[in-house]
Amino acid sequence: MRKIADVVRRLGEGMGRGVLSFPLTSFQRNGDLDPGAYRAYLERQLAVGPGAVFPACGTGEFTALDEDEYRTVITVAADVARGRFPVVAGIGYGWAQALRFARIAEDAGADAALVLPHYLIQAPQDGLVEQLRRIADGTRLPLIAYQRDQVAFTADSLSDIARIPTVIGLKDGHGDLDRLQRHILAAPDDFLFFNGAATAEVQARAYAGVGVRAYSSAVHAFAPEIARAFFEAFHKNDSDRMDELLRGFYVPLVELRDRRTGYAVSLVKAAARLRGLPVGPVRAPLTEPGPDDLAALRDLVDHGLDLVGAKR
Repeated sequence: MRKIADVVRRLGEGMGRGVLSFPLTSFQRNGDLDPGAYRAYLERQLAVGPGAVFPACGTGEFTALDEDEYRTVITVAADVARGRFPVVAGIGYGWAQALRFARIAEDAGADAALVLPHYLIQAPQDGLVEQLRRIADGTRLPLIAYQRDQVAFTADSLSDIARIPTVIGLKDGHGDLDRLQRHILAAPDDFLFFNGAATAEVQARAYAGVGVRAYSSAVHAFAPEIARAFFEAFHKNDSDRMDELLRGFYVPLVELRDRRTGYAVSLVKAAARLRGLPVGPVRAPLTEPGPDDLAALRDLVDHGLDLVGAKR
């Protein structure tokens, strides 16, 4: 229990220090995992000082990794973090397979796990709770539940999962603030909540209105300078600066992202490559952006870097 309390404390402190980093996973041109490039990329990510690092999650193409590759990704992340930042590994699929990943993550040095939505099926509320209970029963890692897509907890179910001793928080990707407010009221005071909406900065002020200030940042994966500038403006409540970044960068990025399914990851990876970061291509079923979208992305990233006075 001391370890769980320590993870909660470190995550809580990190949430006030920086954005939550969800790094990309580096692949070679032939699609093979590239551990050396991944290490170099992570070192640059963590040099900016995020609040925590979440390897092998959605942005990190968790569903494209086999177990051996997953072990390498988490091991490298834990080694690069060296205890300076909490490492929260993605786990998922059904509870039995999620447990296999959780045990790998535990052995590899992760501090906690983010439970990604289960595979394919719609499930009733008691099934969602039982899924988390089964995972919690089989690993010592503290768990953060992630609701998005087919997973959406009611306030009663949130109260149930919050009573599982190793479930320490909830990442929300739905953006239903009425529901989220009910979750917060149903949870204990030390339960952690995270804004996990796509391009979360666009909704950061709305989430803060119900008391959720921590958020994940896909932009941090390719332009941590921009992500940091927004984070600082957000924590200073500098509305003019936030509006400038939203109008000039974040909202246009969302509009570009929405042009094609899968761009929430492949566009981010393309932006990282444009900046010379060693991340390689996406794996199928994701596809690379076309030339017109790449040109628009390059212009947008350059403009965003100009807005924060960063080197292109």
